[in-house]
Amino acid sequence: MKPSTESNNTIIIDIGSSIRSPSFVEKDQQLNIPLLLRQPSYATHELQNLRTTLQCCALDHSSFLTKLVSYVVFVFLTITVPLFTSLFVHIPASQLDPFSFNKLLQLPQSALAIFAFFTLSRFFPSYGLRQLLFLDVLQDDSINVRRGYTRHIQKAFRYLACMVLPSFIVELVHKIIFFSRVEISVPCGTLLNWVVFVLVLLSWVYRTGLFLLACVIFRLTCELQILRFEGLHKLFEGRESDANTIFREHVRIRRQLWITSHRYRFFIISCLVTITVSQLTSLLLVLESKSDTTFFNSGDLVICSAVQLCGFVLCLTGAARITHRAQGIVSIAAKWHMVMTNASAESDQCKGETSEVSPSPSATDSESSEIHISVTPQPCSFHTRQALVTYLHHNCGGITLFGFVLDRGLLHTLFGFELSMVLWILSMVVV
Repeated sequence: MKPSTESNNTIIIDIGSSIRSPSFVEKDQQLNIPLLLRQPSYATHELQNLRTTLQCCALDHSSFLTKLVSYVVFVFLTITVPLFTSLFVHIPASQLDPFSFNKLLQLPQSALAIFAFFTLSRFFPSYGLRQLLFLDVLQDDSINVRRGYTRHIQKAFRYLACMVLPSFIVELVHKIIFFSRVEISVPCGTLLNWVVFVLVLLSWVYRTGLFLLACVIFRLTCELQILRFEGLHKLFEGRESDANTIFREHVRIRRQLWITSHRYRFFIISCLVTITVSQLTSLLLVLESKSDTTFFNSGDLVICSAVQLCGFVLCLTGAARITHRAQGIVSIAAKWHMVMTNASAESDQCKGETSEVSPSPSATDSESSEIHISVTPQPCSFHTRQALVTYLHHNCGGITLFGFVLDRGLLHTLFGFELSMVLWILSMVVV
């Protein structure tokens, strides 16, 4: 309560103004300067790095020539080189044949690269890099969202490097040991061995980079929506939160979640099926193999499994975090609705009590003070807030896969299914 005395000794008590705090929208309007203009070095530099990475992966489809080169490189490194190594590279008969593992891994690696290539190649001609990462609508977000998204763009290359570099070092050591023992059916001398060695490494880097790049870009879009949900949470702070503003912001987030789900649903489901079949088949072959499992004959299996699981878990955790934030907004809205309703009821009660106890001015007492109650009008009515809570309750989904919400419950279901399959394979082999 904030009393103020006028010249006629009338005391005006403004109920509600004492607990008023600047809303999130008001704070944002004070800093309504696009981040890409305030800090151009961050976003421009990171986007340039991302464009360079896409060009290195031969994903530049800006012209007919670059698109043709992209498809030629894709077919050569994803299909031709793995097929050549599977048909013409073998080890001497005096050694154990490890290709029950190595040949098996060529198919899932190429399949994941194919899914990632066609997913990304379909995006860039249709949307472009800025629209794919929702940078074209980033000026409508708060300054905190823009800064946070810039930091996540910077971290994206760290994720990519942390997954690719250690795997590449292990793969390089394995391929050096592997090609020191194998023979190539095509008689072209030692030079061909070195050429095939380099091409196999390039093929592995290309296929692995394609798959992980698609996973990192999906994770980037997930992080943006998570930041927007955090900004939506702040809109509920204070008593002057506008239900209409919250509704419009949530509709905008829901639309972008729908777009993200529609773009990546085929990629996620295809990766789930491919990785599941690959891992279970590899487990079955390892358990049924009579030969000793060494780094020479199963090094590719370890590297391929680590890359597949890291990339796919990156996608699943990002989608599950979005869904968790989307579902948590309902409880925050219900709490906000309760606080606003209680505050309105207390204001009405205080107004009635003050009106009853206030003394009526007498003609003989000219210096007596008059007490008036000035209640700050509420920004939205009870029914408006109730409608908003009901809307959020029925629209609390995040990333969906053909109608199925990708949340923590679905992750637990997938984990239970995978564990059941592993136990079934173990029971078949052991028994």
